[in-house]
Amino acid sequence: MLQHQVIVITGGAGLIGRSFVRAVVQNGGIGIIADINQELANKAKKDIIEELRADKQTQSAKESQLDSMIDVVSLDITSKQSLESAIGYLHTKYGKINGLVNNAYPRTAMWGKKNFFEVEYEDFCANMNMQMGGYLLTSQQFAKYFKTQGFGNIVSISSIQGVYAPKFDTYIGTQMDSPIEYSIIKAGVCHMTRYMAKYLANTNIRANAIAPGGILDKQPESFLKRYREHCTSKGMLDPQDLAGTLVFLLSDASKYINGQVLIVDDGWGL
Repeated sequence: MLQHQVIVITGGAGLIGRSFVRAVVQNGGIGIIADINQELANKAKKDIIEELRADKQTQSAKESQLDSMIDVVSLDITSKQSLESAIGYLHTKYGKINGLVNNAYPRTAMWGKKNFFEVEYEDFCANMNMQMGGYLLTSQQFAKYFKTQGFGNIVSISSIQGVYAPKFDTYIGTQMDSPIEYSIIKAGVCHMTRYMAKYLANTNIRANAIAPGGILDKQPESFLKRYREHCTSKGMLDPQDLAGTLVFLLSDASKYINGQVLIVDDGWGL
């Protein structure tokens, strides 16, 4: 579905990002791991190639073939210079960029450690600048390139917390909480998506978002049990559970879907 497409995944070395890169490659595209941590990004590339080699669908692919379908580029989503440099490198090497996936997740050391009454203004602003500001800056710079190129596709990763109010009962008896800044930022990602779709109308550039449910990542059993009670079949999702939706939004199968937020949450929001 993504044959020969060049897809940039910010935060591509992370838990969800790695799954996205793998999905792009499995569908014939070139997955670009755009990450601020180059050591982690190079390790992610190696690990993904090993995973693909072990996968029945890609066992016939040669090592060199897979290596050419995954690239690594240094990227700080809060730096205009870094973005311009990455875009320039990719244009020189591939002659095009088909899609951007806003997936990076920068945050401060105090992220999620304070409840609503304890959140410090300065820390809130720092996270807003890195996450919401980073998504805006990244989208802006890639949209400029896409406009000159004549086509492009932006998919941003939001969250169910940006669509619905949190279900605070799921956190009872744990050290976890749902940060107010997370809900605000992810809601902002949803509306930025709609804004861009409208603003970039008739430029052959699309903008959509995915709002995932919770992703399994060593959460306490009590939380997983309560969370599951709000869902319809599985509960917490694995990163690969989002891959099909991402590939769909990046492909021509969704050609006339624009400005939408697709919720993938196993019925959590019902």
